[in-house]
Amino acid sequence: MAKVRDIMQKNVVMIDSQKTAHDAAKLMEEKDISFLVIQENGKPIGVVTERDFVRKIAAADKNASNIPLKELMSPKYRSVGPETDIEGAVQKMINFNVRRLLVTEDNSVIGVITQTDLTGHLRSKILINDTLEKIES
Repeated sequence: MAKVRDIMQKNVVMIDSQKTAHDAAKLMEEKDISFLVIQENGKPIGVVTERDFVRKIAAADKNASNIPLKELMSPKYRSVGPETDIEGAVQKMINFNVRRLLVTEDNSVIGVITQTDLTGHLRSKILINDTLEKIES
């Protein structure tokens, strides 16, 4: 059975909690990513997503340079361990209605698993199973 460690993305971009929403937006644009992990003293304390920017800055017509990340971030991020079964990660995403899970070990972020990662994994599994069925028939 596949584990989260087998399909997680290891390069998670993090930003310090003392930065502003503008700093985060520039980093997200530079790295072409849709979320950041907010850290304090090297430990994750929250996440910020493109959705946070739309709902908390653009819709409220606020200036991103004046908004501290602690005000913008979602402090209730969800996580799993690297040894979690893929099915367990999927269930957690469904239960909490989230699109990504941080992968943590000893309170440190070591990766992330997203809906896209899971979709790719399941697609590969389906293709392999179809191929095996064709070979057997």
